[in-house]
Amino acid sequence: MALSGAMNRRVPAETLELGLTMKKSRQSDDTAPRALLEDSPSHLLHRVLQIALDIYNAEAGEGALTQRQYAVLKALQGTEGLSQTDLVRSTGIDRSTLADLVARMLTKNLLKRERSATDARANLVQIAEGGQTALDDMEPRVLAADEKILSLLSPPKRDSFVKLLRKIATTREDGAPTPEDRAGLKAEKAAQKAEKAEKAEKKARKKGHKKDDTRKLAKKLRKLPMPALSEGAVGDEVTPEPVVAPVPVKA
Repeated sequence: MALSGAMNRRVPAETLELGLTMKKSRQSDDTAPRALLEDSPSHLLHRVLQIALDIYNAEAGEGALTQRQYAVLKALQGTEGLSQTDLVRSTGIDRSTLADLVARMLTKNLLKRERSATDARANLVQIAEGGQTALDDMEPRVLAADEKILSLLSPPKRDSFVKLLRKIATTREDGAPTPEDRAGLKAEKAAQKAEKAEKAEKKARKKGHKKDDTRKLAKKLRKLPMPALSEGAVGDEVTPEPVVAPVPVKA
């Protein structure tokens, strides 16, 4: 009976509302991190990179060229040699990582160094015979890996996907302005435009004041009394009247 009475007892509305609020809060806490990661470009690109490297390694096989080694050899293919600065620019590998990578590839006879013909102080990195053989062996495997990666998308989206990746890479590497840079340039242009408009306004006001002063001066001159004009034209010689002597009167 006591249990039945307790079950039939009404729960206050405030308690029900509090319970629903806590349940919703727990649900939102569980889903918030997942939603944040699903919307994060950096996280998604990192996951895509992991997938791409897994596919590359599976197709390349054990002991084959790494993706970065392949990139270095591919950048050097068809050239007479590149400086490490040029390799950094063409592969996107940072300078310190590239220096270690080149050193290891030199010991494996994948690369060789030659003195630059145009600059005696500079060394150029070239493909060694072993590197060319490894590159030729890897070409079909890399193409197969790329095909598997793109197969994860429908055919109409594959070209646009590659174009977007190229756009992100080249925009950043070419030093194109970032959104922050563009915002700064826009603000600077707006400030310059405002400054130019202010100068033009000051010039117009100054010009207007000069006109007002001229009008005031002309108005004052009109109010001044004008002297009587003499007969005859200005500059004509005035002929004096003859003096007539008085006639004496006889007494």
